[in-house]
Formats: sequence, structure tokens, C-alpha cells
Amino acid sequence: MNITVINGTEKHGVTCRLKELFLAEFKERANITEFDLPKDCPHFCSGCISCLINGENTCKDAEYIGRIDQSLLEADLIVMTSPAYVFHATGAMKAFLDHFAYRWLPHRPAPEMFGKRAVILTQCLGAGAKSAAKDIRHSLSWWGISKIGVFTGALMGDIVWEKLSGKKQMELTGKVRKLSHKFAQIDYTKPAHTNLMTKMKFFVCRGMQQSLHKNDPAYLDGAYWARQGWLGKARPWRTQNM
Repeated sequence: MNITVINGTEKHGVTCRLKELFLAEFKERANITEFDLPKDCPHFCSGCISCLINGENTCKDAEYIGRIDQSLLEADLIVMTSPAYVFHATGAMKAFLDHFAYRWLPHRPAPEMFGKRAVILTQCLGAGAKSAAKDIRHSLSWWGISKIGVFTGALMGDIVWEKLSGKKQMELTGKVRKLSHKFAQIDYTKPAHTNLMTKMKFFVCRGMQQSLHKNDPAYLDGAYWARQGWLGKARPWRTQNM
């Protein structure tokens, strides 16, 4: 089993502690690959849209993005972590997600994503963990992932694990371990179910790509959909079940 972890900060604080608690149940049976942001994706997306028009390999940061993309494609479980900064995911996480615009359903989603599962771990001082998780969940769902587990932790009074009350530590630990146990019981030899909302998004994008490909067969996204067979009867969630 392969797990890819994207950490929205290099800081080894409460979020890191929660991540380690979640991964504990997988340590003995999974190959875990972690990427720390911004170290492993150090540059902002410049909005040049070269990845959309000319292909992801033409991105100025392709050396970083390609390595992470390959790890995501090989993963059975994707884990995304981020503390909440001003009610949102970290800037490093947002910069990372911007780089993967080409993987969104309206462009060139990877068929592998439709069978994957993901977990999002966020926490904050007070409020904001839920909106931070929403930032990440939005992108994952548009990559084609339907099965997404979410943990949002609210801290009160301090942001250092060792300074949290024993009661708060136990509360957070219990909730994370419960989520970990739930995902540890999954049979990862079988692809995740693709939900109705994801299928609806797919068919809307399919109609758009059919029109674009008809008007310009050389258009990169339309040609990609045609190669996948998605403009015909092929569907990515069926591929995962073969």
C-alpha cells in the first residue's frame, strides 16, 4: 500500500502531531512518501497557463510538480494536512493546489484519481479549520476523488501540543484515531466508489470537451479526453473497476 502525504507547512507543530497519530495505524503496512511545503514545491504558480495550453511538462516548476504528481498517481491513499491561516489553508498549500489546475475535471483529470481515497487533517486556534479543509476538499473533488475523510480540530488557549490540557490532547487523539481506524479497515485493492456529484461534473465537462474537440481536434484537453475514450462510452470509474 502506498500513501502520499502533502504537508501544508514544514513546521512540526500540532498539525504534524495529528498527522503522525493518523498514520500510526498504517506504519507497518504502507510505504509512506511525504512532501513538505513549501520546500518540495517552493515557487508560486505564475498564472502563465502553459500547463493548460502546452502541457504540464512545460510548467516552469515541472521538476517539482512532476515528482509529486507521480507520487499522487501511485498512492492508494492521499493525506493532506494544513493548519488554518486566517480561516484558510496555508499559502504554501494554495500555491501547490494552483499548480495542479491541469488535473481538474474541465482539463485533464487523471483516470487513477477516480478510484482514490483521501484524508484532510486541519486544525486552528479557535475557528477556521473547517474553511481550511474546504479549500483542499474543493480541489480534491475536482480532481475526481469522491471518498474524502476530514478531520478539523479546534484549539483553545494555545497552539503548542505540549501546552494543551490533557483533556484536549485526549479529545484530539481520540477523533484522529477513529478516522485512522476507519480508513485502515478499507480494502485498498478495490477502487473507491465514484459518487453522483463527481459523475455529474464529469458529464458537464465531457459535453464541453466534445464541442471543443470538434471545433479544434488539436486542442490539448479535448485530444486528451478523446485518447482516454471519454468522448465516447469509456468512463474513468469503469476503468478503475477493470
